[in-house]
Parts: sequence; structure tokens; C-alpha cells
Amino acid sequence: MPGQTRRPVVVVLYREALPPRLAEIEELAEVRLTKADGLARVLDGADVLYQWHSFSPALRESWAAAGSLKWVHVSAAGISQLLFDELIRSDVLYTNSRGVLSRAIAEFALGFVLDIAKDSRGSLTLQQQRRWQHRVTRKIQGQRALVVGTGSIGREIAALFRAAGLQVSGAGRSSRPGDGHFDEISSSKDLATIVHPFDYLVLAAPLTEDTRGLVGADVLASMKPGAHLINVGRGELVQTDALVEALTSGSIAGAALDVVHPEPLPGEHPLWRMENVILTPHMSGDTENYLDDLGELFVANLKRYRNGDPLHNVVDKSLGFVPVP
Repeated sequence: MPGQTRRPVVVVLYREALPPRLAEIEELAEVRLTKADGLARVLDGADVLYQWHSFSPALRESWAAAGSLKWVHVSAAGISQLLFDELIRSDVLYTNSRGVLSRAIAEFALGFVLDIAKDSRGSLTLQQQRRWQHRVTRKIQGQRALVVGTGSIGREIAALFRAAGLQVSGAGRSSRPGDGHFDEISSSKDLATIVHPFDYLVLAAPLTEDTRGLVGADVLASMKPGAHLINVGRGELVQTDALVEALTSGSIAGAALDVVHPEPLPGEHPLWRMENVILTPHMSGDTENYLDDLGELFVANLKRYRNGDPLHNVVDKSLGFVPVP
């Protein structure tokens, strides 16, 4: 990409609050601010779309006006619902926020494991009942986890799990030898045949046509009865009705879900009432100052764009995610 001979025009798509570090962006580019209903009007002549409103479908709806667009950046890691045929076929570069939230999500996943093994819910219930009841808990050292998704998030999860004493294997697009993070890496297509020995099945994969509904009745039936499902990826990785059936029948011990399908979970949904389920509202990556961290990534990439340097986090649009080298 050649260096820029003029200040690029950056359209910032936002919903309510403007992104952090806006003053830094304005030093580097001509900035046009818009909400979704005004996107088509400001795209003419724009070089860059900074999609701060992460999951807005406005670009798809305004694509006819995006003829000058060269680069789109999204302030999220999972972008499957944002891709569409015309964008995929175009020469427009597409970057995401891969890596910014990975450590926080990994900490959340480890927290789920500790909550399950140490029965935090049971302790809270007894505390609320003012009952002093001694009991034993499980230790996680030596237990086995299978992490589905071997990208940035999956590798952070593996690193923390291994530090805590778990044995960690991975499942990705294809099987390959293990590495410093995973003892072995299998193909996620073989999940039903490999999942049985594991105590925790942890989902951290991007949502693609290959991973949608990946965990269904066959995979759940293959898990051992004492195993737990942890999902910090996308709700649609799991077939929800099959999960409810497995949890109800006791074919798996429980689940810890930061993401579900549908979201938000309807108030009458049976998952709310299950004692063997931990639910959190899609918040695993949202730590203090995470918005500023997302803004910092875009500013750094905008500097690279102006200098003609290769951008970080370029998505393979045909795959729907940033490939791991």
C-alpha cells in the first residue's frame, strides 16, 4: 500500500457515545461522524470506515454509496454477521479488533472453571441461608480441557489454563501437531469423536458457516457425564435446544455460558432456572478501560495506513476471521 499523499477521509459510525481517542484520529485524518441512518450520505469520497458501532448492518445497507472505500475497521473480534457477498468480493481491506480482549476473555474462562470446581454458587447459597456447612471441592490441577478455537483468544485461554495446572488440547480448522499452547490440535469437525476424555469443553471459536451449530446433540452425548461446557465464543456455536436437553437429562454436568442463542435470553427460557448453569450477559471481554484499548488499536492502524505500512488484523473475508500464522 503506498503512503498517503493526502489526509484520508475517515467515516466514524457510532450508535450513542463517540469513540475514545477521537482527537488523535482527527489529527491524522478528515473525520466524518455519523449514525447508521446517515452512513450512505457521508460515504462518498471516504477512504476508511471506522465501525465503532460494532454490529450495525449499515454498511451492507449503504454499500452502493461506498465506491471510494478502501478499508473498514470494526471494533470487535467476531465479525461474521457483518460480512456480505459484495464486501467479500471487493478489494476493500477489512480489519478487526482481534487480540484486544483476548486476555480478559481468557481470565473469564478460567474464572468459570474455578467457579465450577470450587462450587462458588453453592457457597453463596449457603451464605445466604447462613449455614456453616463444610464440604469438599474439586482441584483443577491435572484435569483436561479441550479449547475449540486456536486463535488469539483460544491461545490466551490455553496459557492461563496450563498455568493453573490443566492439560490443554485444541480443536481448530484442521488437525496438526501440538505447540507451546496445546498438547495436540484436532479438527473441530471431529469433535464428537474426541471430546469424551475432557472435563471441560471450552468454546472460543469465531462464528462461521463451518462452526455454526458445531456443538449439537452428537457432541453433547459424547461428553462424559461429569464434564462441563464453557462458551465464551458465540452463542450460535451451540444448538441451544440440544444443550437444554443434555443439561436436563444429566448427560453433562453443567454449563457456564457468557454467550447464548438467542441474545438476550428470553426471560422464560429454561436456561435461567437451571441450577447447573452459570449465565453472564456477553461481558467476558468488557473490562475497565477496554473501550480505550479498542480505540488505541484503530489509531495505531490508521498511522500504518497513512504511512503505507501493512495493517494489523487483516481479516480473510472468505474465512471470516484473521488467520493464525
